[in-house]
Amino acid sequence: MSTSDTRTVYGTEDILRSLCNSVTKVLSIATQSQIHYSGMVQRITKTCLKPDIGCFVLFDGGFSGLVVINFSAAAAMELYESYMLHMGMSREGLATSHTSDEVGNVMGELMNQIVGDFTGKVARELQTHITQNQPKMLALNKQVMLSVDTNLDTPESRRVTFYTGRNNIFYLELAIDRTEFIKMNDFEASEAPDPDELLAQVHAGNAQAKAEAVLAEATDHEDLLKSLGM
Repeated sequence: MSTSDTRTVYGTEDILRSLCNSVTKVLSIATQSQIHYSGMVQRITKTCLKPDIGCFVLFDGGFSGLVVINFSAAAAMELYESYMLHMGMSREGLATSHTSDEVGNVMGELMNQIVGDFTGKVARELQTHITQNQPKMLALNKQVMLSVDTNLDTPESRRVTFYTGRNNIFYLELAIDRTEFIKMNDFEASEAPDPDELLAQVHAGNAQAKAEAVLAEATDHEDLLKSLGM
């Protein structure tokens, strides 16, 4: 067998699998629930934003593409509520409609984390670089066609079905230039930081910032009293 026959090749389905794993990892950690996706993938001819909430992100660089996630109202509200409650918010203070700006902002932030995790894996595992735009989250009452044909020479599109912890459904669609990454030299993909450790660091940083703010406020108060001769 020739050397070329033994080389590892990464294609569209491998890139899609990596993206799907980013979706499940980020949402599972953010909502503290089990998110999973179907073992079957659909070949599709076009990407669409669909009701009730649609979100899309464009990426470019080593390869170009479009990621779309379409949430039902039930799926969006479940993910939003679980995330906010996990962050310590009271249920009474949560938005009650998927059309709320707060729901759209939270889902957009989660989408941003998903694509950020994905681009990090692309850099480590495929040794190339892609950039993303800010995710656009829209509450919709009808289907909107999205086309990136002008940016892609030989586009391939896929759709994957996802399930939330309560079995609400949402869909991920990927449109990407037909491409293959062929491993020419052996290398060790650097390990990604542990998400739980990162979350702990964020909480620790927030706690330290609050403590510093309280200390600064107390110092300012003492300086004020001294300036008044008290």
